[in-house]
Amino acid sequence: MTTQHPRLSRRSLLGAGGAALLLSGCDAPWSRTGPQSSPGDPLEPATRQQLLSRTPFYIAHRGSYDNWPEHTMEAYRKSVEGGALALEVSVNATSDGVLVCNHDRTTKRLGTAAVTIADVTAAELARISVDERPWLGPSAALQPIPALRDVLDAYATSRVIFIEDKQGTNTVRLLDLMDSYASSRDHFVWKQWAASNQYREAAGRGYSRWGYFTPEILDRLDELAPRFDILGVPVSATDRQVKAFVATGKPVIAWEVHTRHERDRLQALGVVGMMCSNLPYVQPSAVTRSADEFATGLRAPGDLPWTTGRGPSYQPEFDVLNSAVTVLKPGPQSYCMGSMAPITADSYSLQWQLRWPGALPQDVQHAGIAFGQPDDRPYRVRVPSAVPGYHVIVRAKGVVELFYRPAGTVDGISLGAVPTRTIEAGQWISMRVDVTPETITVRREGLDTWTFTVEDSRYRGGYFSLTKNYASGPPVQFRAVTVS
Repeated sequence: MTTQHPRLSRRSLLGAGGAALLLSGCDAPWSRTGPQSSPGDPLEPATRQQLLSRTPFYIAHRGSYDNWPEHTMEAYRKSVEGGALALEVSVNATSDGVLVCNHDRTTKRLGTAAVTIADVTAAELARISVDERPWLGPSAALQPIPALRDVLDAYATSRVIFIEDKQGTNTVRLLDLMDSYASSRDHFVWKQWAASNQYREAAGRGYSRWGYFTPEILDRLDELAPRFDILGVPVSATDRQVKAFVATGKPVIAWEVHTRHERDRLQALGVVGMMCSNLPYVQPSAVTRSADEFATGLRAPGDLPWTTGRGPSYQPEFDVLNSAVTVLKPGPQSYCMGSMAPITADSYSLQWQLRWPGALPQDVQHAGIAFGQPDDRPYRVRVPSAVPGYHVIVRAKGVVELFYRPAGTVDGISLGAVPTRTIEAGQWISMRVDVTPETITVRREGLDTWTFTVEDSRYRGGYFSLTKNYASGPPVQFRAVTVS
């Protein structure tokens, strides 16, 4: 079992909004433990003007933290190597005045030890690493907390940097450092919570300003929007609220974007910028895989639990020894296999193996795969979902059954079932679904009689998910998931 690190709300970590205070100390190089990352090959420089000319444009939020340890040099480097034109960087200062990249004012959430950054020296902070294994998988390497100067030396003249003073006390020193880089107004965007006041200093220096609105201040748009050149709206905002931001005529960036459906919805509403936590998946150039990557011990881009808002609380656990994932959290679960989606072929086969590694569930409980969904919104069995689709379930008694379910409903409608041999605890069983434009064939591998075909063509979306369909009970494992 991995240790859980719930993600703290952005609002709880906002810095103070008063006048900037000058910290003592300097930005001299500091000693860090762990492997040091270096930037990739030099790329054609990207400017703020070039970024804003694209629709949509993407910013690597926390260094695209669905894919790499957040706010680390590895995350920034891999984002840039993957084509990111812009990076989002959060800044805190140590007790001896060294500016470092970290979202929170403490290391409690992601650090190998918990300290308040302002209370420790840079040397003391260097003994702490970023540990994202609960979110990314057990193979995610521990990473050092980078010095801001190292990140800016690598990317401040070639990428666009959205930069935020998280403590709210480093504004003058941070702006001074930004000023020291060539063409800094072309490459930096000052980022802050819309209701705080550091924007005045940034405006006085001639920097473009992005103000992001958290849910509790969305109704203050008319009051606060004049402070900023670019506005930020949360993904959770309603369509009406998003349209109000777009109607100001200023560029709007939404945060934090994890899925393709979020991107498509926001773009349709007029949002031009995606503060994206899952760049390799959300960007249109994403590569679709044909097999799972569970054996690597790292979550593939696009493979996400049904909610990202609670961090790793609902992330399945990797069983690298068995090349499997274990779905074990309470409540009906769904794990979208976005890395293998969308399936675009008119006819295809979906195969997987499933087992209950310990005790078997009750006779009425089941697990399986949902498929045919039109997009990557969550589809949870026995929980109303915004998307329709099918789900194949397996019960411990060996019954295999296919259901379809319209959007917004709880109960699926059975299309067919077949009895098979009773399943034993720890036994892997092999399942297969063959889909054509007119039919669906479901089979448990073993005997020819463990199969059935139905004529049904109502749902042919290309997204699918692994599902545990009961509130409490034993974990279920999946492996050998393929599309052919």
